[in-house]
Amino acid sequence: MTISKDYRKELRDAAGNERIRLALARAIKSYRTNTNNALKKFPHTIKMAEEVKAIKEHSIQHMMALARKASENIEENKGKAYIAKTAKEALDIIGGIVGKGKLVVKAKSMTAEEIELREHLEEEGNEVYETDLGEFIIQKLGSRPMHILSPAIHVPREDVAVLFSKITGQELPPDIPTLVATARKLLREKFFKADVGISSANVLAADTGALFLIENEGNIRLATGAPPVHIALVGLEKLVPTLEEAFKVAEVTWRYANYGIPSYVSLISGPSKTGDIEKVTTYGAHGPKEFHVVFYDGGRTHLAKDPVLRQALYCLRCGGCLYECPVFSLTAGYFGDKYFTGIGAVWAKEVTKNLEKASSLAYTCLTCGRCKVRCPMKIDVPEMILKLRKSIAEPE
Repeated sequence: MTISKDYRKELRDAAGNERIRLALARAIKSYRTNTNNALKKFPHTIKMAEEVKAIKEHSIQHMMALARKASENIEENKGKAYIAKTAKEALDIIGGIVGKGKLVVKAKSMTAEEIELREHLEEEGNEVYETDLGEFIIQKLGSRPMHILSPAIHVPREDVAVLFSKITGQELPPDIPTLVATARKLLREKFFKADVGISSANVLAADTGALFLIENEGNIRLATGAPPVHIALVGLEKLVPTLEEAFKVAEVTWRYANYGIPSYVSLISGPSKTGDIEKVTTYGAHGPKEFHVVFYDGGRTHLAKDPVLRQALYCLRCGGCLYECPVFSLTAGYFGDKYFTGIGAVWAKEVTKNLEKASSLAYTCLTCGRCKVRCPMKIDVPEMILKLRKSIAEPE
């Protein structure tokens, strides 16, 4: 299997890009320091990660049953739940809820990237704003995300200053607090004018229908709390049976994602409500009047049947593996498709169905195993890559 010329050129260009090397060197140093400090302060997280892996192993084998149970509870909580088998079904459901000519504020979501949700809604005549700072930078650059948690990781502060100077018409310095304040000013009014807010979920408890949203910026709370309609797009792999298990998944996720404790953890199970007048529950108080959850398969149930490759579904999206990957440290998200590095090869072949990209990623991966050492789920990427290469070279 040969690697495409376009992909090889992307890697060469990225590896020779001094701006990417500068930005990644800064980010990798910060990530390792922060994560090591978090695990040192909360050492029980390492043991809890073993519990979470067992939770994920069980949950992945029962995704559809958990989705049905979660849907029942969301409906009982006065929300609306849907199960979409394909990207088209998911886009049709969400597009039908949003309609046309709406203002949409969107939180960061790899699942939304997977089905190109923003692009679809824009084609339908809607105005969509990415509200995560990194996603906002990428959107305005007309680029694509380069990391699952830090999409603009390859963009140094100097380049952000140039971008924001063009947007505002003011000469802004490459000072990070100034640039963050600029983004806050640009986006803040959008939250309160928006017709619809869109999010994903870090984990969702089937027994209550409660979804967990982990963040630091505060944009997700605004995007899911201010508009009258909240839509959550949730991959089936995010489901676990109970609220107690969901708390454990969330804690391990944020520790390995760089933080001792995040600024915000939101639990959402339905539209806003109040019982303050005669204890009569009434829906549509200060928050959204409508709450919609779209559970998305997109090949996940098929992937779960493979005893080796289904490890990709255990991923918590903490992003730690990317910082440890020698190829990613040189090329950023050019070593990826919708998902990145070796594990991204599995997603490309089995979920996004991009065989060419899957092949390129599979044969770029060094199978060094540094990602497995960092991974809280101990996902064996080298094992998956070897099986993937065999399936590519010897198709059934």
